[in-house]
Amino acid sequence: MSATQIQTYTTTKEDPGLLKLYQNAAATQFGDWRDDFFKNGYAVIKNVIMPEKAKSYQDRALDWLLSFDLGLDLKDTSTWNQKHLPKSFKSMYHSYCSGHEKFMWDARTEPGILKIYEDLWGTKELVVSFDGFNIGLPKRTDVEGTPWPHCDQAPSRKGLACAQGFLNLAPSGPKDGGLLLMKGSAPLFEEFFSEPREMFTPPGGGPPKDFLDLFLFKQEHLDWFRDRGCELIKVDCGPGDFVIWDSRTMHYAAFPEGEEIRTVFYICYTPRAFGEQEQMDLKARLFETYRGTTHWPHCNIRTSEPLMVDGKLDPMERLEPLEKPERTDLILKLAAVKAW
Repeated sequence: MSATQIQTYTTTKEDPGLLKLYQNAAATQFGDWRDDFFKNGYAVIKNVIMPEKAKSYQDRALDWLLSFDLGLDLKDTSTWNQKHLPKSFKSMYHSYCSGHEKFMWDARTEPGILKIYEDLWGTKELVVSFDGFNIGLPKRTDVEGTPWPHCDQAPSRKGLACAQGFLNLAPSGPKDGGLLLMKGSAPLFEEFFSEPREMFTPPGGGPPKDFLDLFLFKQEHLDWFRDRGCELIKVDCGPGDFVIWDSRTMHYAAFPEGEEIRTVFYICYTPRAFGEQEQMDLKARLFETYRGTTHWPHCNIRTSEPLMVDGKLDPMERLEPLEKPERTDLILKLAAVKAW
C-alpha cells in the first residue's frame, strides 16, 4: 500500500447508517458514555472490571518488569531508574514481545472492554491493536516530563477513524500522572486543519516521514483551542476503569509524582471491515511472530523491528512472550488470523 493510500484512507467502509450517525453524533442522545465521548472527545467508563481483578493485572505486569532481573526492587525507590529497567519510551513498553503477553490478551478479551467498542462501532466483528502498556514509577529523577501535546490522526483523515483506550489498573488522582487532554478538541479537528498548520519539530527531529497518523502541536495551537472554549485537563480514574478518547483529541501523558505506580494497558479496536486485506495479512503474520503494532488496529500496521541499543541488538530482547496467549477463536479473530 502506498503512502498516499495510507494517508487518504478514511472510514469509507462504514455502513452508511453508521456514517450518518457519526455525522450527527454530537446532537444524538445515547444515554451512556458515548454522550461525553462525542461532545468532549473522551469518556471514562467506571468499573469495567472489578478493582480486585485490576490489581491482579497490575501484579502480573509488575512481575513482567521484574523478570528482567536488573536489580529493580519495588520497595526501594533508589532502584527506580533506567539502570534497573528495560528500555521504554516515556514508561511505555512496546518491545520484548510485551504486547503479546498472556495478561495483555486476557485483558483484550474482557467482555466489558469489548462491549465498549462494540457499542461505539455497532459491530462485534473487531480487530485489536497489538499495543503495549505503561508502568510509570513515581519519584524518578532520571526522566524529564516534558509535555508533548499531539493527536494520533493525520489531518487528511476526516471524521472518527480511531478511538484509543486504556484499562486503568491503579488509583489515578491529581498527583498520579496519566492522561492529559484538550477537552473538546476532537470536534474542532477539521476546523483547525482547514488551513495549513506546521507541526512542532522536537529537538533531534520529528517522527519518520512515513509515520502519518501523528501531529505534534505548538504552544500557539494550544492557545487556538483554548480560545474556542477547550480546556486542558488531567483525566482521573480508578482501578478497573476504562478511558477512551477520539484519536483527533489533543493529548499527552504526565509522569506520576505521588505514591502510586501508574499502570495502564493500551487497548484499541476498530471494525475488521475497515481493514484492507493486505494490512490484515500483515497483522496476522505479526501475531504469529509476537511483534507489536501501533495503536491503529486496521491500518498503519508497521512491522516492529527488534530493539537496538547503540547499534546492537538489545541483549534483553525476546523472541516470544514469557507466557504465550491461548489461541482461542476470539483471540484469533481479533488478531485477524481468522475471519469473522
